Parts: sequence; structure tokens; C-alpha cells
Amino acid sequence: MFNKKWTVLLLTLCLALVAAGCGSNNSSTGDSGNGGSEGDKVTVNFMHLWPAGVSAGQNKIVNQIIEEYQKENPNVTIKQEVLDNEQYKNKLKVLSASNELPDVGVTWAAGFLKPYVEGNLFAPVDDLLEGQLNGKFVAGTTEAYAIDSKTYALPLEFNIAPVYYNKAIFEQFNLEVPQTYEEFKTIVKTLSDNGIAPIALGNKDRWTGSLWYMYLADRIGGQEALANAISGAGSFKDESLVKAAAEVQSLVDSNAFVKGFNGLSNEEAKSEFLNNKAAMYMMGTWELPNFTTNEEIPKEFRDSVGFFKFPTVEGGKGDINSWVGGPGVGLFIGENSKVKEESKKFVEYFVTKWGEQSVTGAGVIPATKVDTSTLELPQLYIDLFDEMNQASSITLFADVQMEANAAETHLNMIQALFGKAVTPEKFSEEHDAVITKGK
Repeated sequence: MFNKKWTVLLLTLCLALVAAGCGSNNSSTGDSGNGGSEGDKVTVNFMHLWPAGVSAGQNKIVNQIIEEYQKENPNVTIKQEVLDNEQYKNKLKVLSASNELPDVGVTWAAGFLKPYVEGNLFAPVDDLLEGQLNGKFVAGTTEAYAIDSKTYALPLEFNIAPVYYNKAIFEQFNLEVPQTYEEFKTIVKTLSDNGIAPIALGNKDRWTGSLWYMYLADRIGGQEALANAISGAGSFKDESLVKAAAEVQSLVDSNAFVKGFNGLSNEEAKSEFLNNKAAMYMMGTWELPNFTTNEEIPKEFRDSVGFFKFPTVEGGKGDINSWVGGPGVGLFIGENSKVKEESKKFVEYFVTKWGEQSVTGAGVIPATKVDTSTLELPQLYIDLFDEMNQASSITLFADVQMEANAAETHLNMIQALFGKAVTPEKFSEEHDAVITKGK
């Protein structure tokens, strides 16, 4: 249901940028996120998911923006709580249940956003879009955060999910970037036979495995089959989608993934790739900083990282230039914040500064328009951006598209599928059942 929109969005983003020229603070919120003020002194509680180390580039920018804001607004203190991705999602659920969200936080779009909006937990931010930020966003990006004609978060990033690979390992075994899925499977076998883990995957987090299933579904059945199944207009029992689920288990049988992958977090799996223990790693372009600008990661490794598009499947309907991705995270303001107006001012400031600094400081593709004509960008960033210009379509991450119950079933089924606890047929049936129930 999102695909034509995301295709237009992606191409608009590319055109906009082409036309243009193409520190760590882990303090707790203390009062569970409901900011307070004392006289003219104001504290804004900000909860985010960019810890130092694993998100060094973003973390540095966040702290720079906060430092600048506090200098310009000496009566305001921005109090951070910094968690990793999965901890963040879990904490957000807990705080929402007790109606104690932070004043400012991070959210994903579409289906993820919906229950928080329905629970009257996120404040509309349309007034910010009509102010200084009017016209600053790439056309279409804010639509992903709109429900019933109101916008409930402001996007920071735009992402696609390539397969990153270690060029040094590929060269060691005379491997070339695969164009077809058969070539990809040959690479997997060669690496596995030589005692090298082919793919770093931390499927304890589940959405990581979903990326692999989505690409297989797209390449075998084509974008429309997958989109219709997710929206309920089609079925996950479509022969091509069942085949995609079966192919996931075929990869498992061929030892394609790191040992114990279903019990590893994404961060644990990523470390296998960063430490040269796995040859490939599929992840969104939010990881670009770790492969370009993060000086905590050895330059020798960063220089050895390349990427390729998920290959085509013989006889499949998919296009190699079709991507899984979409708008990344955005900032929300708590509806029940005691310092809502100051929180809005901070978000407006943050979004503006993030757009200016995230490209060069972290290698992030921002959701706001940025003039890149005078910027010195990492080659990996440039190469990925060039690929985005050639994109035929983009499919939004499945768990983000789906409403909460369906997303949870999807993620549980993904882990069960990779763990061979369900058959491809059962995997498909469970998806159809929960999506039908939610219609």
C-alpha cells in the first residue's frame, strides 16, 4: 500500500540532492521523561537511540547540537537518556503504558507510530511544518508520520538496506560481487567451506531477519505480491512468497549465517562483521557512519567495506534496483509533556542542525534538503547515493508498515522461520490470519 508513494519519495529525494550538487552522554531521565521547570529554568528530557561507540557519529552530533542549544538558551537543560535500538523500543512501550513518555523522543513511521497516536501520546507537530521548517523537508518524507491528516513526528533520515561486504575477505577467496542469487549462494558455500561465516545476522532482534525475507519475497514474487500480502489485498500464501520463506530455511541449512544467529542481537552480530569474522552484513544505510566516519573503527576495516544490491533470482519477478527501506527515525513530542512549547523549540532547532551536520559528520542521508555541492563525502556514501538514483522502487520495512499486532506476529514468525520452528506454509498462514483479523 506504500510502494508507489515510496518510489516517488525516493526519486524526489535523489533529485533534490542531485540538484543541490550531489560525544557521549548516557544520563537517565530520572523523572521518567515528564520534563519539569523551576522558575525560568527548564529541563527537557530527550530519549534517543544513538549510544557512543555503536553510533559514534550520530552521538557526537546529538551532543554538539545539545551543547549549542543550551548555549543559546542558557535557561534550558536537555537531559538525555541513551539506549540501543531494542532497549529503546522496549523502554518506549513501558513508558507509554504508564503515560510517562519523555518530552522528546525517537519514533518510526507508519504502523509503529499509530498506537501511540491513537493513545493520544504524541503531539501533532504541523505547526512546526508551517514555521521555520516549512519547505525544508524533501517532498513526501513527512507523510510517513501523518495519520488522519495530522503529522506526529519529524523525520531525520532516509534509508535503504544494501548488503555490505568485506572486500579483503572476498579478494582472499577470489570472490566477485554477485549479480544473481545463484552466484550469491556459491559465495556462501565457498566461505562456509573455508571456515568463514558468510553472513553476520543477529536475529534475536527479529527485524534483521525480516530484511532477508523481504528481499527474497521481492526478488521471487515481485514488489506487488509482497505489498498486497502486507496490506491484506493479497496473501502470504502466494506461491512466490511461500517459496521465499522456504529459501530462508535453505540459507539456514547452508550455514549462511553466523553460528547462533537466532540468539544474537544485531549489535553482537555487527561486531562479527566489524571484527572480520563474517564476510557480509545486510543493514540500513544508518550504518554508513560505522563504515566511513567512525574513527573508533579501524580505518583499514572501513576502507575494506563495499556493498552490493540484493541479487536477482532466476525466473523471479523482482528488479535488482528495487530496495527495501524508507524514512528512518523521526522525533516526536510527548502530548503530555509539561514543557511542550520548549520541547517544540528544541525539536525545530535539532532537525535544522541535524540536516546540516549529519551528512559530513556521520555520513547519514537526511530527510531535510541539504546542499551537497561543496561537501567532501566518503566514497561509500557517494556510491550508495548513486545507486539510489537508479532505484526503480522502494518497499517500506514490513514491521513498520504493519499495525502493532500484525508486526509482532510477523517478527515472531521471522524468528521461528529462521529457527526452523515453523514451516513456510505455517509462516504464511499465521501472517494471513493476523492481517485478516486486523482489517
